[in-house]
Amino acid sequence: MNRAGFLIARTLRQERPLMDRSVPQGNLLAGLAGLRVALIGNARALAKSRHGAEIDGADLVVRINSAPMPDPISHGRRTDWLALAVRLSDADRARIAPGRILWMSPKRKRLDWRSVTSPGFYLHPLADYHALRDRLAAPPTTGAMLIDLLLRSHLGGLTLYGFDFFASRSLSGRRNAAQVPHDFGAEAAWVADLVRTDPRLTVTR
Repeated sequence: MNRAGFLIARTLRQERPLMDRSVPQGNLLAGLAGLRVALIGNARALAKSRHGAEIDGADLVVRINSAPMPDPISHGRRTDWLALAVRLSDADRARIAPGRILWMSPKRKRLDWRSVTSPGFYLHPLADYHALRDRLAAPPTTGAMLIDLLLRSHLGGLTLYGFDFFASRSLSGRRNAAQVPHDFGAEAAWVADLVRTDPRLTVTR
């Protein structure tokens, strides 16, 4: 599919040709076997921590959207995977320098050609988004979708940093919980259940 074909498929919401550009989910997850994965949320509270070296010491570092990194002491420097639900500016793309782009949003019209043609591009299936949305009874955050996705693999461990479910708001914006379409209480309860049932998952406060 060339750029013109991509633009037509995106505009007409033709899912099949878009999915054909994606690495298969099974292949993506197979590559995680045994790895220690750090998933970095954008909670403001993370900026007060000193987790940077621990984050960069993970086997794989995954960040979200504009991935603010105000200080390497708190946030580290590496970004192996970047999960997007928004378009990434050229400046942010250069700053973050992700090794792989994952498009998690069901809003395909926001998807850009540069991301689609990047090495190892992954497009999250709509069925997976809808299943998690139904489970949470609200649109899931990008972070929630990633947790759901990553724990399907045989990874060795998944540690969450910068996840306080909007208690300290987000480093990437000024909106409060009432101004975003997510149920953070439902996500917090869901993650707490996962921590109790899956020993691979850890939430760092």
